[in-house]
Amino acid sequence: MNGPLLLSPLRISFLPLISSMKPQKKQPTKNNPQTGKRKRGGAAAAGNGRTAPQVKDIEDLLPFTGGEVSSIRGSLLEWYDVNCRDLPWRRKECDSDGGGEDDDHDEEERRAYGVWVSEVMLQQTRVQTVIEYYNRWMLKWPSVHHLASASLEEVNEMWAGLGYYRRARFLLEGAKMIVAGEEGFPRTVAQLRKVPGIGEYTAGAIASIAFKEVVPAVDGNVIRVLARLKAISTNPKDSTTIKNFWKLAGQLVDNSRPGDFNQSLMELGATVCTPLNPTCSLCSISSQCRAYAICEKDTSVAVTDYPVKVVKTKQRHNFSAVCVVEILRGTQESEFLLVKRPNEGLLAGLWEFPSVEVDQEADSSVRRREVDGFLKQSFGLDLRKCNIILREDVGEFVHIFTHIRLKICAELLVVHLDDEMRLLRKHSKENAKWKLVDCKAVSSMGLTSSVRKVYSMVQKFKQSNLSQQKQKK
Repeated sequence: MNGPLLLSPLRISFLPLISSMKPQKKQPTKNNPQTGKRKRGGAAAAGNGRTAPQVKDIEDLLPFTGGEVSSIRGSLLEWYDVNCRDLPWRRKECDSDGGGEDDDHDEEERRAYGVWVSEVMLQQTRVQTVIEYYNRWMLKWPSVHHLASASLEEVNEMWAGLGYYRRARFLLEGAKMIVAGEEGFPRTVAQLRKVPGIGEYTAGAIASIAFKEVVPAVDGNVIRVLARLKAISTNPKDSTTIKNFWKLAGQLVDNSRPGDFNQSLMELGATVCTPLNPTCSLCSISSQCRAYAICEKDTSVAVTDYPVKVVKTKQRHNFSAVCVVEILRGTQESEFLLVKRPNEGLLAGLWEFPSVEVDQEADSSVRRREVDGFLKQSFGLDLRKCNIILREDVGEFVHIFTHIRLKICAELLVVHLDDEMRLLRKHSKENAKWKLVDCKAVSSMGLTSSVRKVYSMVQKFKQSNLSQQKQKK
């Protein structure tokens, strides 16, 4: 095991404390419209005219003292032992009778794999959502060797609904890389960082939790806890600030229980020291919290003023026309045309109904013209020469990505093809990857939430149309 990291103040490049920890005096806030009072550590001050507290720079802060380190470690671990949530990736398998070093090694690697999968799933996703996905994933691929034998399509289907599909592809690529190597599962941060998709935080989490390497793991929850402990209001997204948060976290990591300590910091941030409504009265380290001490003395300051709220990047507004192409051939059951997206970019390598981006919120005629051009260029499918049974708009909705607000307008196009199928197959081999699937396959495939929503709109439209036809009879 590597020696302790970042524990000595001599190794931390903090300058002497030269600025006051007390925020600049501000005008008292307005009362809470619901309670008549503003809770200390309650809702954030963003947008209500209050100025966030300022310190010159995180580099102006002294590191934790030896007494603070000891107290914070002991208090957090004692709290975590009692209050940690029972999550499937935290559970250890029962020890086998008389298990030796090989069993211990296998258990460590199983634990590392489980931590890796859970940490990747938890990025940008709520814990309660992840639990079901994690359990299904581990049932299908219980080890890194099982995952390495999977296909990207299988992995994407299992991942469907979690979003950020690039994460799933990196998991698969990383598993294949590990299994192809001769050294087994990477055990240190340095080794883990070589695996595709494993960044500094995930490497720290795996190495400390599974292999007990004494290293920090700093995520958004940890940054918030540290910012409040030290009353740091500097922009938490700034690269220099982030590096110094890692130094502070590295100073605190417990030598004997590094994984449990890192999880205790994350757990505190997730359940007690929350962004908008921290329950400071239940916090096991509130006595060491400078933000809490400041707001106790100055009612114009709130714990939630730390760290400063960063203005989010303005979302880009995009518009898309989606065409659900249903193909009829003789007496066969109808099939739907699915297209595979490019291997790079948004939703890379995933299946969807044919779609085109439009420059603005275009009307139906413009959308159809764009769709017609796409179908002809990609598949040689000239709708002017096809037997169109039905073509109707079925609805629209807005799908939110991190930085994109995508308005989707969907239509159903039912066509009868016979001889045209040969042309479709011949023309599309080099232009687009596609497949035809029946309605049962569409319902069971791991499609993205937006594609499933489009298909659901089509099904509702067909049911409504059928009901209207029955009423006319």
